[in-house]
Amino acid sequence: MPEHPVPTSAKIVVAGGFGVGKTTFVGSISEIPPVNTEAWMTAASEPVDRLDPGIDKTTTTVAMDFGRRTVAEDLVLYLFGTPGQARFWPMWDDLCRGAVGAVVLVDTRRLDVSFAAVNYFEQDSNLPFVVCVNLFDGRLNHQLADVRRALALGPDVPVITCDARDSGSVARALLAVVDHTIRRTGGGPTGRFTAPAPAAPASAHR
Repeated sequence: MPEHPVPTSAKIVVAGGFGVGKTTFVGSISEIPPVNTEAWMTAASEPVDRLDPGIDKTTTTVAMDFGRRTVAEDLVLYLFGTPGQARFWPMWDDLCRGAVGAVVLVDTRRLDVSFAAVNYFEQDSNLPFVVCVNLFDGRLNHQLADVRRALALGPDVPVITCDARDSGSVARALLAVVDHTIRRTGGGPTGRFTAPAPAAPASAHR
């Protein structure tokens, strides 16, 4: 009987500012019911959980989002979404511990809310990361080169796009993180990390 490969698990962090689509990103790709810690935003939280005009978000992640996706017979990705509010930033070190890479989601309509996330991975962490422009309304409103300049990213940081509602688009973003990690580390934390080569899951809007 042919031997089945020993599965390798890999942890990927999904980070970014408040309201950029992290919970949607994790939920659209997870093969299990995603675990999230969304809480209603109330009048009592208004002084610390301020929303920009035109943003109709009514909940906020207060701990993390969690999902899982099998992308190959020998590779399972575990996704950990960070809370976006500044008061939860002290949790980021714990969420990033043991991860192989991160994707930083940005919303070009409110690029400033992701400055802190980019700064964290550039200055406070050695985790390889990819910046991913979330295509709200399915449109790219700014060229990726302009986004790179606005975020002051170095040439070694990939800048890509995805639609966080679409599982196929999210899968391609995650594979970009895996590929970037392999290029940066030559194999990942255990030395056994190999790039998957499956077709991306079928697209599915939610």
